[in-house]
Amino acid sequence: MSTNDRKLHREAALTAGRPAPHIAPRRSLAHVIRDDAEAIRIAKDLALEFAVGAAQRDRERRLPLAEINRFSQSGLWAIGIPKAYGGAGVSAATLAEVTAIISAADSSIGQIPQNHFYMLEALRLNGSEEQKQHYFRRALEGDRLGNAFTEIGTKTPVDFKTHFADRNGKFYLNGQKFYATGSLFAHIVVAVAKGPNGRVHLVFIDRATPGLGFVDDWSSFGQRSTGSGTVTFDDIEVTPFQIVDHDGSFEQPTPMGPFAQIIHSAVQVGIARGALAETISYVRAHARPFFELAIEHGYEDPHTIHGVGDVAIRVHAADALLARAGHIVDRATAEPTAASVAQASIAVAEVKALATEVAQLAATKLIEFGGARSTLESYGLDRFWRNARTHSLHDPVRWKYHHIGNFYLNGILPPRHGAL
Repeated sequence: MSTNDRKLHREAALTAGRPAPHIAPRRSLAHVIRDDAEAIRIAKDLALEFAVGAAQRDRERRLPLAEINRFSQSGLWAIGIPKAYGGAGVSAATLAEVTAIISAADSSIGQIPQNHFYMLEALRLNGSEEQKQHYFRRALEGDRLGNAFTEIGTKTPVDFKTHFADRNGKFYLNGQKFYATGSLFAHIVVAVAKGPNGRVHLVFIDRATPGLGFVDDWSSFGQRSTGSGTVTFDDIEVTPFQIVDHDGSFEQPTPMGPFAQIIHSAVQVGIARGALAETISYVRAHARPFFELAIEHGYEDPHTIHGVGDVAIRVHAADALLARAGHIVDRATAEPTAASVAQASIAVAEVKALATEVAQLAATKLIEFGGARSTLESYGLDRFWRNARTHSLHDPVRWKYHHIGNFYLNGILPPRHGAL
């Protein structure tokens, strides 16, 4: 892409979107969480805060800037960093539970750090010792990593035009990304780009770097405040220290794929939990009985009682599968083999498939049991379905069933990639 083409692309994005927010450098060090129990406790406290105003943020498409600062300063964005580097080194099961807890309160906030965790795992697997020391320290101090992965206009979501080229002994990065969840809030943007050898790499770029551009043009009907818009790279000079090989994470058995996917699965589990909790709260407070019934309250309706029981069972099943998948991912992390990684991918695919269905079911039943008044914009209850449906499109669940069936029926190991 020529320099003029890049400028035209950026101008088009700016026309379609809003100016990106200013993210100031950190002014204080983040809290350092020491263990799994502390991580869960802090997540529960923050979820109570984030639930307040969630409907309004969704309605106004307002970016949760203050909430994200609270989130990262709490230390929760560094809980996956290994103990050897000063982190809590929490289990995948705990990381998934933290994500589900936050997502039940506000699934946009729950999704935003997914790529931050993904990039830290990529560093753990493929970064040099110097890169790990540097970027793990920055994450522990409170710096946030943002994703610049997928592009629009390529044949598949994993085809990349964004690249860095060698010119006179220096590397220059060019390209444009969309669905860049987390980048609007990031101190460091991580671009997925092809190198001169055709391999896919991760390129770590500080926010203030000249040539790095952001546009808040995310306009989906769900996950409205994730800020998953456009990021552009205009002839950015990068050094080898900023570059980490990404293809290597999948050329050999590693937990990279199931690690990425269990966080997405936890977002769906969180939406399901949130929708069920909202159903119980709303029905108890507002639902009226059907006029054919001789009852005083809507929550005495036998059909509603049965329906809530059915949803609760399914949500609890998704909870159990999430915990199970976390333990299996932990085993694959401790001892990565073709078999253990495949088992982890399948276990995570199972919870992702079920949770995706349950989240949409719970969100639909919320409106059904709540009655006509529950559709009023002032309640914002439709956000649960919109968020569940939007987030489910991150990668197609129909392929989860295919790989699960092939694994159990035919003994075929699933492919290794970031969507499985």
